[in-house]
Amino acid sequence: PGGAKRPLLSQLFQPLNLQGGGEAGWDGRAGEPTCRSQKLMLQGGLIHPSSPGCYYYMPPAVRAMEKLIRVTDEEMRAVGGQKLNMPCLSSAELWRASGRWDRMGPELFRLADRHGKDYCLGPTHEEAVTELVAAQSNLSYKQLPLRLYQITRKFRDEPKPRFGLLRSREFYMKDMYTFDASEEAARQTYDLVCDAYRSLFDRLGLPFIKVRAATGSIGGTVSHEFQLPAGVGEDRLVVCPDGHFAANVETLNGEQTSCPTCGEKLTQTRGIEVGHTFYLGTKYSSVSNAVFYSPENKPQLAEMGCYGLGITRILAASIEVLSTEDSIRWPSLIAPYQLCFIPPKRGSKEEEEGAALLERVYDDLAEALPHLAGDSVLDDRTQLTIGKRLKDANKLGYPYVVIAGKRVCEDPPVFEVWHQNTGQVLFLTKEGVIELLSKVQVP
Repeated sequence: PGGAKRPLLSQLFQPLNLQGGGEAGWDGRAGEPTCRSQKLMLQGGLIHPSSPGCYYYMPPAVRAMEKLIRVTDEEMRAVGGQKLNMPCLSSAELWRASGRWDRMGPELFRLADRHGKDYCLGPTHEEAVTELVAAQSNLSYKQLPLRLYQITRKFRDEPKPRFGLLRSREFYMKDMYTFDASEEAARQTYDLVCDAYRSLFDRLGLPFIKVRAATGSIGGTVSHEFQLPAGVGEDRLVVCPDGHFAANVETLNGEQTSCPTCGEKLTQTRGIEVGHTFYLGTKYSSVSNAVFYSPENKPQLAEMGCYGLGITRILAASIEVLSTEDSIRWPSLIAPYQLCFIPPKRGSKEEEEGAALLERVYDDLAEALPHLAGDSVLDDRTQLTIGKRLKDANKLGYPYVVIAGKRVCEDPPVFEVWHQNTGQVLFLTKEGVIELLSKVQVP
């Protein structure tokens, strides 16, 4: 009853440690390499270490992740994706049939049930999804293309987990598996999904490069990675300065130094892999006998592709590439909260009037822009100065900060608004604040 419920910063389960800190890697293990995103996410109370390569995702990180998932769902639906969910626990028989039980080596988390049956925790689901489609015994060419995807926890027994969510043992991934009636159709699907990935990274405002890549343990004949250039990236890339060519160094024969298209000298950079696409052909469909019936009613093997996006890795990588050393910058679309309100300091002459006016802005905003009502947080730590709270808000990366400062007692009241991603400071009336924020998008 009475006005929208304001989330208060003091009540959020987000243990802040914004004073910086020692070199113990924030996980308390001295000498462990850290990177900007890991340090900022630990300081900002977004993640908390559990065991090597495993983290608690705190409520603000989950908010950001859920927004990223919504944007990903939009892009996958736009290319005809249908969302499903497959078990994390995958039978060893499936993996033995494809040959990957042995080939994946110690990267697989393996376990046995009480009956002595072997399983693994799925790092990826090619075997499982192909088995599922093969079980549909009368699949017709009219039902193709099938584009099935899920967004779930995956597991990989990393020998040296590091850099927080950039290389962990337990992570969230979007994996799509496609089934087409011909190689030509499968390659069209491939281009379509690559375009959806481009669209996703463009919407997030992330500077990605699509590079030729090796097919590795997944297999297939064509593969590309979507990379975010970053100093801590584990992949070495070569790029044509005019954009004609880009590849992961591991795909090149010998030292290729010039662009095969224009002859320009290739530049080297490092990247964080955030997406990977594969054209698989019939590598898996032939093992499980995943067939469909052609117009002549003959069984034919489906042509497959698989497409991964590292959801938690995109979260960390976007902080890595957009942030400063001590302040988080989010892609504004997926910031945990779009808006932070800062009322006057306790005991200041603006205290009473300013707090009431700020609450009115909040309520009017919730009415005019209901999608932002749950996306705002009030910094109620009024024992701290406005400057101190603004500094914290800057470190946590709220895209907008609305302050009831010195000019709030003018007629009409004027609020100070910081637009963090552009560095602008505006002085606006209540109507001006609402108009400015009406442009904000929330997925």
